[in-house]
Amino acid sequence: MKLTTKIHVFTTVLFIILLILINVAVYFSFKNIMFGTEMEQAGQEAEQVLTGINENQGAVPSQDLLRAYVPPEGMLNIVLQNGQSDVVVTGGNGQRLTGQKTRFYERSMTEVRWLEDTPYAFAAQPVVWKGGEVASLQLMESMETEAGNLALLRIVLLVVTVAALIPLFLSARVLSNLMTKPITSLIQTMNQIRQSGRFEQIEHSKQSKDELSQMTETFNEMIHQLETNYERQEQFVSNASHELKTPLTVIESYSSLLKRRGREDEALFYESVEAIQSEAERMRGLTQQLLLLARKDEEWNMEWGYHDVSGILQSIIHSFERAYERDVAFEGPEGVIVKTDEQKLKQLLYIFLDNARKYSDTPIEVQVVRSGDKAAIRITDDGIGIPKDQLNKVFDRFYQVDESRSRRSEGFGLGLSLAEELARALGSDIQLKSEVGQGTTAVIFLPLSQ
Repeated sequence: MKLTTKIHVFTTVLFIILLILINVAVYFSFKNIMFGTEMEQAGQEAEQVLTGINENQGAVPSQDLLRAYVPPEGMLNIVLQNGQSDVVVTGGNGQRLTGQKTRFYERSMTEVRWLEDTPYAFAAQPVVWKGGEVASLQLMESMETEAGNLALLRIVLLVVTVAALIPLFLSARVLSNLMTKPITSLIQTMNQIRQSGRFEQIEHSKQSKDELSQMTETFNEMIHQLETNYERQEQFVSNASHELKTPLTVIESYSSLLKRRGREDEALFYESVEAIQSEAERMRGLTQQLLLLARKDEEWNMEWGYHDVSGILQSIIHSFERAYERDVAFEGPEGVIVKTDEQKLKQLLYIFLDNARKYSDTPIEVQVVRSGDKAAIRITDDGIGIPKDQLNKVFDRFYQVDESRSRRSEGFGLGLSLAEELARALGSDIQLKSEVGQGTTAVIFLPLSQ
């Protein structure tokens, strides 16, 4: 059974049950109120008869006295303690009431009695009768009019219930369609995506803020994210293939030369070996960076500890200056403690120091300052700089700003992308400021330890 049908059936049945329960409650409430009123009135009439008997007993014959108070469609009866009727007076069609079995009641009471499907209000009052004997004054009054009203009420409620079923059925259908429309659209869109292989979104109005609208928006956001990731993946594979193609072409070319002329030309032999080794190292560096970028945050195997940022920087700068024979000016206080992974932080800092080395010839400046509840590490170079319109793209994988920067270094455009992943794993933020011809400043923010 489809969800639309389930909602339709469930909603319709639920409303029918509620409507029936309401009608039953209305009917019995009205019946109880009406019968209660009639029994209360019968009790009051019995008290009036009792007062009349007490005032006129002996002065007026009992039969005449009771006839003065008998209801139009009812009966007055004096029942002795032995259960026998002493005086019976009927009014209208009340003659049929005389055939009932009588009973003596010691106390006052009221109830509803049914005779031939007609309800009667019954009231009994103890009365001092002839010779001081205690008898039971019993009054019965027809409630045929009230029974007719109840029958009419049943018909009205039944007609209302049947009449309400039509709009109820239609509204349940509309409600089920309204609730399942986004789900149906979602299913259709997913089938279209599966069949066509293209990413598509569901059209919807943003005016509604209910859960179904939120589901549609979430699906569209997910599709957009999947499409973006898919495009990035395609671009990543394309760029990786391109970057790997160049060293493979060089290796293949020099291998062919070695195969043809390597034994005859010693200079060519050494040149080929040097080129093959250089390109192999280049490929190894590329694959290592690709493997690092393929990791997720939980796969970084973080080793957290409390470390002095200045101490880490001085250690890196010392090794960096010896390896590349470049001057690095450091400025910063001691005792700037952060909770971090020392090796991952060194790797992050090395990426920015290496970029500063590649794209500048002047000394590199490194500074550590406290900025609120964070430690800020600034790495500044006076190199060629980055255009402002490309600052937000330099963290994309394989992205290189322009040909001049690409020719100047042998990078793959993966360094800053790897730096962004490392910063995310370390819980730090990166800000990049640059002007063409003026240089670049990279700022790394690390939370200070409490």
